[in-house]
Amino acid sequence: MPSFDIVSKVDPQTLENAVNTAIKELQTRYDLRDTKGGIELDKKANTILLSSENSMRVKALEDILLGRVVKQGLDGTCLDFSADEQPSGNLVKKTIKVRAGIDKEASRKIMKIIKDSKIKVDAQTQDEQIRVSSKKIDELQQVIALLRQKSAEVGQPLQFVNMK
Repeated sequence: MPSFDIVSKVDPQTLENAVNTAIKELQTRYDLRDTKGGIELDKKANTILLSSENSMRVKALEDILLGRVVKQGLDGTCLDFSADEQPSGNLVKKTIKVRAGIDKEASRKIMKIIKDSKIKVDAQTQDEQIRVSSKKIDELQQVIALLRQKSAEVGQPLQFVNMK
């Protein structure tokens, strides 16, 4: 029975390259040259820490990081900017989560989109991925096309792997 998996992954090497180029840009920008703090990538926790003297500069760091992530070919929605800034001494810090894996809320949205389409496929949630199977490969391709169209509703980058 033909099937494929829907996953949400971020290539760690590409993300590290994006962070490193953002750090280099931070060092060369005139308006941010004498800034304390900066951008740090925590690979184990899958987070990025931005720190600076005030919230305006943290916002500038966000813009630099997002621009570099997009230029590296990653989807900008893989970064979760929803966390609030925390003052820490004379610095303002903000932790940005890197979305990896499909969380339960996004999984529900994807399942609802698939069921509302009335395409005859079977979708199952497995840990942080969704397996979609059908008797016909054409129906699977219709699901892929539908999810690419409605990717903004999910709010997370999706990849389609293991087509069998």
